[in-house]
Amino acid sequence: MAGFRTLSSGLRALQPGGFGADPSGERMARIRRSPHFRDGVFQNPGGPARIRPSGSTLDFAKVFFDKDTRPRRTPKGTVPVHSTTLADIARPPATGLRLTWMGHSSVLAEIDGRRVLFDPVWGERCSPFSFAGPKRLHPVPLPLAALGPVDVVVISHDHYDHLDMPTIKALAGTDTLFAVPLGVGAHLEHWGVSADRLRELDWHETTKIGGLTLTATPARHFCGRGLRNTQHTLWASWVVAGEEHRIYHSGDTGYFDGFEEIGAEHGPFDATMIQIGAYSDFWPKNHTDHTPLPGAWPDIHMSPAQGVQAHLDLQGGSPGGVLLPIHWGTFNLALHVWAEPGEWTKDAAEEAGQAVALPRPGEPFEPAGKLPCDPWWRGVSHPIAHPWRRPRPTQAAAEAPRHDLDLAGDR
Repeated sequence: MAGFRTLSSGLRALQPGGFGADPSGERMARIRRSPHFRDGVFQNPGGPARIRPSGSTLDFAKVFFDKDTRPRRTPKGTVPVHSTTLADIARPPATGLRLTWMGHSSVLAEIDGRRVLFDPVWGERCSPFSFAGPKRLHPVPLPLAALGPVDVVVISHDHYDHLDMPTIKALAGTDTLFAVPLGVGAHLEHWGVSADRLRELDWHETTKIGGLTLTATPARHFCGRGLRNTQHTLWASWVVAGEEHRIYHSGDTGYFDGFEEIGAEHGPFDATMIQIGAYSDFWPKNHTDHTPLPGAWPDIHMSPAQGVQAHLDLQGGSPGGVLLPIHWGTFNLALHVWAEPGEWTKDAAEEAGQAVALPRPGEPFEPAGKLPCDPWWRGVSHPIAHPWRRPRPTQAAAEAPRHDLDLAGDR
């Protein structure tokens, strides 16, 4: 009876409509016609994806909620959010392309005279509950209302840290259009977005908005918001092409061969926004040598080394191409030290000779201009171990041609 009362209390604190809505009617019929929907669920490229870390769920939970290890997964001081975001984005980008990382996977892209907002999460928690769930580790750089007009909001998938109901409800009262993967439109309509403002795409489908071409491209992940996860909404990465520039947003994904195919068909890119955080560094108790494990979330999230390799595969490393790491720094979602993704990405990009932007939340930059490269997280992070670092190569090895990062050896 006590457990029932606790559950009832929790459900009363649920944000009304927070779970969203399941697809139905013609939307569900379209889902069933998708070549990527089989056996009642959407299928990942390369086969089923494991969505649990290595070891037992109980062991993982013990580590995640351990009071001694939890502090390292949050900053020990105030995250230095950029203070002049509003004034900076009031001026048009000199080169025609400017990116502003708002934290986690939220990015404002100003591209060839249009404004695209990826995975906007302005809420305090990425959760259906108002009292529980991962809470922001830094404030948003500016209020959503101060952002100004947005031509299109792009959603990668329907997890709470990418599809935020309070943010969508606020944007529903504007004139913006929404580009979403197949099935996700059901959530948005449930929250007040009219059907005529939705562009709902399957993988490899394209829509044109203003002078931009948006294409939903494959990713290796999963979906779901409710207690009953039906896997009836698709997940996607996105290509946005203007008259002069091309950009890519990975959403959430494990590393897979499809990056090369996306790069060949849609690249090269002036900038890629790549997920590099919330990987697992969890090893079961009987695993003593701390070598990489094949089950430690590689199917659905990438490590920083894999993110850099994805950038290379996508032809983001072509002359002028810049990597913007996303999906880190804002929420405590995994077991690694809070700032480890930033530090590891910096190392992996330098090793690969790739240009990487490391802005503070809210700090705009133009990929063709001066890149923010200061490791700002070091002043507020707990100590970071560097298990991915390897001895420097010999002279002969350094002079040998190299094409790919050694992903297995980097962790």
